[in-house]
Amino acid sequence: MKNNQYKILVTGVAGFLGSHLSEQLAALGHKVIGIDNMKGGYKDNIPKEIEFHKIDCCDFEKVKKIMKGVQIVYHCAATAHEGLSVFSPYEITKNNYLASVSIFSAAVNEKVKRIIFCSSMARYGSQEYPFTEKMEPKPVDPYAISKVAAEQVLINLCNLNKIDWVIAVPHNIIGPRQKYDDPFRNVVSIMINRMLQGKAPIIYGDGKQTRCFSYIDDCLSCLIPMLEDKTVNKQIINIGPDEEFITINKVAELCSNVTGMNLPPIYKKDRPQEVKHAICSADKARKLLNYKTKVSLKEGIQKTFEYIKKRGVKPFEYHINLEIKNDLTPDTWTKKEI
Repeated sequence: MKNNQYKILVTGVAGFLGSHLSEQLAALGHKVIGIDNMKGGYKDNIPKEIEFHKIDCCDFEKVKKIMKGVQIVYHCAATAHEGLSVFSPYEITKNNYLASVSIFSAAVNEKVKRIIFCSSMARYGSQEYPFTEKMEPKPVDPYAISKVAAEQVLINLCNLNKIDWVIAVPHNIIGPRQKYDDPFRNVVSIMINRMLQGKAPIIYGDGKQTRCFSYIDDCLSCLIPMLEDKTVNKQIINIGPDEEFITINKVAELCSNVTGMNLPPIYKKDRPQEVKHAICSADKARKLLNYKTKVSLKEGIQKTFEYIKKRGVKPFEYHINLEIKNDLTPDTWTKKEI
């Protein structure tokens, strides 16, 4: 990689993952083009070292123009709202499936060298854990369905046109630059933003759901080598810790400890279609990419807290309309309680 310099397109550069990724790629000497529709990120996330264009991934004609001369594509942009997708399926599907098809189609037309697609472990659904890449996807909500469908289109188009592809499957990523005023996603950031405002954390169900959380730098340590590593071509690879899974109740406790706001959680009814236990195996990432967990969850929460505190607490912005409102829709969203 030291000898090869590429023109790289990164989608979602104002977002959490895309901003960190594009910054590191630029630091390695690559020419980075970034696009974002500015609906899910912050303007100050965009690295100054990259060439930025405010473009929606669904705008195919504009995407085609930006794709000229691009050799590598990292598709990070997504409306990653799994729980919300049950109640806003049109918006979530459009911004995940159709947006992805737009990027993939333009990239194939330009005959890029490789496409790296950031999928989601939501692809696995409710299966026996830890989830491995050999498992057939069993999506249980519109968000997960849209991600799996996008994966299938990517594989179909790339195999037909002899283009390299890699599907990265990150765990729940946390860290600085994550959007923390979004009431629909990012549990750690939501809890910290609420607690810094003197509000108790909100937990859906009994809080015994188990998850794994990955600090942003540990995720990037796998995504960067995917640029041209030949062993990962045509591979689906989970990225994230499998040795430190935790309940949402414990997450609330850790966030309380770091903020000093030790208010008892407010428990709400279960969110429909929420997977109880979502834990992936990282064996393949260890084997192919020498993956190692270097930042513990406690450290990751501390760094996230420091970022939010420094940037300043913000009121939650209900920026996505609820398309379906019924007795299944969480009151936290219909009544804007978060």
